[in-house]
Amino acid sequence: MSDLTKQPAQDAPAVPDAPGADTPQPAAVDPRLLVREQGFAGYLNDFKRRVRGGELGSLPVVIGLFVIAVVFQLKNSSFLSADSLANIGVYTSGLGIMAVGIVFVLLLGEIDLSVGSVAGVGAAVWAVLSVTHGVNDWLAVLIAIVAGIAIGALHGFFFAKIGVPAFVVTLAGFLGWSGLQIWMMGNEGSINTPSGSVVENLTGYYFEDKAAAYGLALVAVLAYAGSLLLDSKRRRAAALPSRPLSEILLRTGVVALLAFVVAYVLNEPAGARGLPLALVLFLAVLVIADFVVRRTTYGRQIFAVGGNAEAARRAGINVNKIRISVFAVSGMLAAFGGLFIASLSGGATKNLGSGNTLMNVIAAAVIGGTSLFGGRGKIWSALLGMLVIQSIQQGLNLLGMASEIQYMITGAVLLAAVVIDSVSRRTQKTAGRT
Repeated sequence: MSDLTKQPAQDAPAVPDAPGADTPQPAAVDPRLLVREQGFAGYLNDFKRRVRGGELGSLPVVIGLFVIAVVFQLKNSSFLSADSLANIGVYTSGLGIMAVGIVFVLLLGEIDLSVGSVAGVGAAVWAVLSVTHGVNDWLAVLIAIVAGIAIGALHGFFFAKIGVPAFVVTLAGFLGWSGLQIWMMGNEGSINTPSGSVVENLTGYYFEDKAAAYGLALVAVLAYAGSLLLDSKRRRAAALPSRPLSEILLRTGVVALLAFVVAYVLNEPAGARGLPLALVLFLAVLVIADFVVRRTTYGRQIFAVGGNAEAARRAGINVNKIRISVFAVSGMLAAFGGLFIASLSGGATKNLGSGNTLMNVIAAAVIGGTSLFGGRGKIWSALLGMLVIQSIQQGLNLLGMASEIQYMITGAVLLAAVVIDSVSRRTQKTAGRT
């Protein structure tokens, strides 16, 4: 063996420390936070990064709404008229409220197939109590909503405590509550909505005073600007990057333009009926639900359970409690939405909530951007999805298209939304993000 191989290995010569090596280096900052410090160019880069990473958010549905509006307006100039927009707002409200409940369930990564039947039961409870037995109208509405909460909580109990899959529990509920609804409606099968009742006014009342629509637009803009400023202030106080004032002003300006244009269309043109009460109530449900999901501990726990139930359990979250409560919320909003459907149809019937009600509600949540796989979505998905579905139906009605065409187009849009969601998740995994 050569002398070279017999020599012990020598340590590598020490490399002198680089200048400033002893100086503490700043901690790495998430690039998603840095973008807030880079102005609008940074947001453009962030947008490109999100698209490459599969984080499309509500972009596809917003583009879809724009295309739908342009196409139908070119085909029929009445599509964006005051009467047409008011109809879209009113017919969106009931199913949209039910879709908010479905968003809660989808955030858990589960499904609720019983919402149509629960809506029918809610309407039947109100009609039997108020119309048949003369119970105070407001009290009957309250009891109907409480009945929805109880039904939803029962579903949640079997799912969370007994371990029956949510699909099976709610499918059984779909069948069972439909039977209860038919039994409650009796031999006649329908109970008409009394004139001037609370339920009739849900979709039949309009604020004719122009100040109502403009006032609501102003409140919405001020609330939005206030939330942005408050969020920016909290982030600065926590030494986190925050939105620049110029961006806050731009965002507020865009929202103000949209809000006041809608208020103008609802108020000013000939034949305008004013601001629908149904739209106001739907927006109130959206705002409250959005606050609960994004700004409360309970909302963060819903996302945690939907993202990884076992990890949430180990973090100290009462997973069973969250699951039961979410299904209770779904039942409550289903019953409330059922009252809107009864108002539109002129009364409670044994078929209320059947047909394509369930499919439209689930489709609205998914089309709006809520993931079927849990842990990802926004409450406003219910509004966006319902706007897509109702805009398609309104446009096709104006063109005199048959209902079967509407079903086929809605089904195609739903399939496209699910495909986009699946591709988006796959792209995120490829990019190393979940």
